Amino acid sequence: MASFLGPAFVLVFCVSQAFRDVYFGHVFQKVDFFVVILIAFVLSTVIFTAIALIRTPGEFSKLRRHGTTVLAMNLTTALAWSCYFFGLTHIEPSIVNTLHSGMGPLTVIALAAFGAPLAQTSTVRRIEYLGYAGMALSLIGLWWVVLADASGLASASPMTNLAGLALLLVSGASITVSLLYCKRLHDAGVSAEVVTAARYIALIVLAGAMVLGRGRVPDIAPNELATLAALTTVLIALPLFALQLGIARTTPLTANVLRSLGPVFIFALEQVDGRMAYSAPTLVCILFYSASTIASNVAHGWRDAQQSVSNVLDHPPLERKGRPPSTAKAVGVG
Repeated sequence: MASFLGPAFVLVFCVSQAFRDVYFGHVFQKVDFFVVILIAFVLSTVIFTAIALIRTPGEFSKLRRHGTTVLAMNLTTALAWSCYFFGLTHIEPSIVNTLHSGMGPLTVIALAAFGAPLAQTSTVRRIEYLGYAGMALSLIGLWWVVLADASGLASASPMTNLAGLALLLVSGASITVSLLYCKRLHDAGVSAEVVTAARYIALIVLAGAMVLGRGRVPDIAPNELATLAALTTVLIALPLFALQLGIARTTPLTANVLRSLGPVFIFALEQVDGRMAYSAPTLVCILFYSASTIASNVAHGWRDAQQSVSNVLDHPPLERKGRPPSTAKAVGVG
């Protein structure tokens, strides 16, 4: 039963992420997304700060030694979520998520190609590059779907669509860089709770400035505000929490393959949203993206397995003199 727990948490991440994007896409038609950002991330920051103060209060002092990293993490996080929510306001949610997610591995590959010290990747095989090429083609296809007005969402103005698509590329690249800065803090011994508590300060300041700059308090009834606060907090925190639990309890290959199906879950769920119609071109591009991502991850996992076997065979464990090395031990079997 325990072997199914990790994949189950990853599936919870996919489903809860689908609810998040479809729900936010609907809410943003009536409520300014900066209001939602302010509500959701203030509450999330308060919650994780309280958890960190209870569990690891001394770790906040570690952030002082990494001021530049904390600042860069904050700025890239603020840019990523702002761009993502703008796209979610105007573009079909499954397309938004696919463009945002697809930019992650492509950004890492691009950073590594330019020798950026932030991105450290292992050697990439040709078959993996084919998977990345398929991902890039699927993203180009989704651009065409939106600009040709073939998506499931009634088209906004062409300039709004173009702006949304461009900002989604920015959001995907920015969140990837933000996560790399988060990893740098984790590697320095800062707990996940402290990193999360410190990560959204710039985003909260930006959202607060945008809301106050408009000179009026949002017209939301108290009961609606309470519902919005509860749902946004859960839908922001639950996917991240479920993903962390899932990754810790399953293999990277299984987790990445399941995560690649996220846009498919969103496409299925958005069919119940009356704003959107079924779009075959959107589904084809999303399925091609998922297939390319799965192929790339399977190739990567196969390569790592081959390297692991090769390393053990090249450096077999020491055996007693006169006895040949055990094949089962050498390849890690049994």
